[in-house]
Amino acid sequence: MDSEKYGPPKYFQISRDIVALIQHGTLSPGSPVPSENEIIEKYQVSNTTARKALHALEKEGWVTRVKGKGTFVRDFTVVRAINRIFGFTKNMVEAGRKPATKLIGFHLRDFNHTQTINGRAFTLKGPFCEIERIRYADNIPMMKETRYISLSLCPNIHRRNLEQSLYDVFAKDYGIHLTEINQMVSAVVLERDQLKHFQLEQPVPAFRVEGVSFCGRDLIIEMEDSIYRGDMYRFAARAFPPKNPSKTH
Repeated sequence: MDSEKYGPPKYFQISRDIVALIQHGTLSPGSPVPSENEIIEKYQVSNTTARKALHALEKEGWVTRVKGKGTFVRDFTVVRAINRIFGFTKNMVEAGRKPATKLIGFHLRDFNHTQTINGRAFTLKGPFCEIERIRYADNIPMMKETRYISLSLCPNIHRRNLEQSLYDVFAKDYGIHLTEINQMVSAVVLERDQLKHFQLEQPVPAFRVEGVSFCGRDLIIEMEDSIYRGDMYRFAARAFPPKNPSKTH
């Protein structure tokens, strides 16, 4: 069978090659993608085919054309406000991205789970459900998270669809809304075995977010230990001066 005759159009194959380079981090946000002439030379195609490949990338939102300068990888950086209680799904929607989630690990635990956040030890009492998920935006792996969810507050949550927003599950299935989140952010490097989860080949900087979520006074509903791609995220916070500044001196 003639794969050229029955396979996808050549321009589409070229655009998929470039998308793969973007997803793997080989082409980073803001960097130029192959020009029309470079595509013609590399793939031995006509200028019409090269132009259609670049147009497909632009139409799908992977690149931005700058008149007189060239075509560049779109900036996929997402700003995450650390002083708001909202989840990944809402964050991506507000940023104009298409969110998706893949469950890669699942365990039911009977013991207690303790994490130290900002110098204070918090303990989630067992039993709890431990899940690992990869969170995507526009098919790009953005974060890998491990969540520990109270089975006392959310019985049988492991029977729910865990590839959706957990905040939606808490609200719709259990009538629970978060009242407070305590988080700690630190800098790490994605390397070795971690790279495969993000479809990366080279180490990249990342953020580690450890947190505990409450649904009432001292009532822990979940804890997390997540890794965010440092080249895809910026963390933002708002701060205000104390009401009585004189006491700070």
